Amino acid sequence: MKFDYIIIGAGSAGCVLANRLSADPAISVLVLEAGGPDKQLEIHIPAGYAKLHGSAVDWGYWTEPQPDVDGRRMYQPRGKTLGGCSSTNAMAYVRGNRLDYDDWASFGNTGWGYDDVLPYFIRSEHNEQITQLDSLYHGQHGPLNVTFAQQYRTVLATAFVDACEQSGIRRNPDYNGAQQEGAGYFQFTIKNARRHSAATAFLKPALKRPNLTVITHAHTHRVVIRNGRATGVDFLTGKNTTETAEARREVIVSAGAFNSPQILMLSGIGPADTLRRYGIDVIQDLPGVGQNLQDHLFTGVSSLCTQPVSSNSVLKPLNQFKALMQYLLSRKGPMTIGPLEANAFLTLDSAADRPNMQFQFAPVHLGDDYSGDMYDMATYPTTDGYTILPTLLKPKSVGNVSIRSANPLDAPLIDPRYLSHEDDQRVLVEGVKKAVEVMQAAPFGPYCRRLQTPSDRSSDEAILVHIRKQLEAVYHPVGTCKMGPDGPSDPMAVVDPALRVRGVEGLRVADASIMPTIVSGNTNAPVIMIGEKAADLILGLRPASSPATSVMRAD
Repeated sequence: MKFDYIIIGAGSAGCVLANRLSADPAISVLVLEAGGPDKQLEIHIPAGYAKLHGSAVDWGYWTEPQPDVDGRRMYQPRGKTLGGCSSTNAMAYVRGNRLDYDDWASFGNTGWGYDDVLPYFIRSEHNEQITQLDSLYHGQHGPLNVTFAQQYRTVLATAFVDACEQSGIRRNPDYNGAQQEGAGYFQFTIKNARRHSAATAFLKPALKRPNLTVITHAHTHRVVIRNGRATGVDFLTGKNTTETAEARREVIVSAGAFNSPQILMLSGIGPADTLRRYGIDVIQDLPGVGQNLQDHLFTGVSSLCTQPVSSNSVLKPLNQFKALMQYLLSRKGPMTIGPLEANAFLTLDSAADRPNMQFQFAPVHLGDDYSGDMYDMATYPTTDGYTILPTLLKPKSVGNVSIRSANPLDAPLIDPRYLSHEDDQRVLVEGVKKAVEVMQAAPFGPYCRRLQTPSDRSSDEAILVHIRKQLEAVYHPVGTCKMGPDGPSDPMAVVDPALRVRGVEGLRVADASIMPTIVSGNTNAPVIMIGEKAADLILGLRPASSPATSVMRAD
């Protein structure tokens, strides 16, 4: 079978690419997805998020033991279904800070500054509350629905925003607008009380096109490269057979920050020593493949609640059933949103030029000295409470991804080196202390029964013990196929600013792995933007433009 373009991975960027490339009926497109269709009911019910990790739609990876996090192996959920992580994430729509993208451009990545990428965010978006926001920064004609929670919000979310303001964090109704810093309510990729994943927004509307083919349960083995050019893909089928699809024009790897470098290495592209160790012929020695792994980290500051107004009580089986019935009958109630409600971006370092801390607020508590699975709500207590999750936005700890063997079915070797840089420890400690201050502010007075975690706040060292015990990744891995300019100025770059793999014709990478540095916020919206821009780069179209590019203001 032959196609013009083959896309490896039907995640957020892959779904966007499938839609945009196949819009031309003269172009044939094949999408290969290792997971199955997005039929699991919990995918589409926002509160079903809690049931997705560790299920059939999750790769369920784990890190190597992390020396600076008490030797823990840390869970790394990754979406394995149509939509990828947009089908399994918490649905937060966050673009990051304008300076994140200006940094990319300053590294030599022409066309990736904030003025350049904002039009692609706008092109994707259909914002339900655009009349309440600055329309210079938002779209209303894109496929992806973005909205504030409409059917349900706890009083605790309002208390959080008020408490932040009283603690010196200004109120900000739109962190995706002119300025990022401040406290407000989350914007979500939800439509009609259902998750609006990249598969729902971009892929499914395009499936009726005869020039688009999607194969699920297709586990990519390698990109076929002949005479320095990508000519196709070998993939394993659900019947344990190997098939080959040929690409007339290009192969685009959109398998995510763990699987994209793995696929490149299995294809003979990566650090030569690693490839030879596993008997893989070296086609292109690119030492940066798998390096530069960055991720956001958070810990919990949690309180018991005086009133039954949190989501913990919904975890009781009978209450779960009642909430599900309410959802199915009226599309209202606690099942209409995910675990997060409100959010704040703040700067804890006077020398920083942008927020370096995010407070994600969830109307659930974790329990006294919680040590369960933060991603399995079945381990949560059912007594009422609420939690602020201090989140490290600009980590200095950098790790890597590699392969364990030449077997494509073996999980990648993931070593993020969490908290290996002392500055990350310091910023998280300061974040915990500021979160405690917010928790103790007057707006939480009617609800705070007892601040539970961290139970010992007597010193920075005690707080750090709590952080190491409860630290989790926010599963925002990026950077492992780093974008950089052509030439010797960045020897660790894997792709150029047009996302073309160095030294191999007809091969690109388009997903979170191309980020040179991690953005200051949740990563799904930026990955969708990357898919949008990649489509224009592939098709040779002029960059999108927006009226907002003439009115940029610094945070």
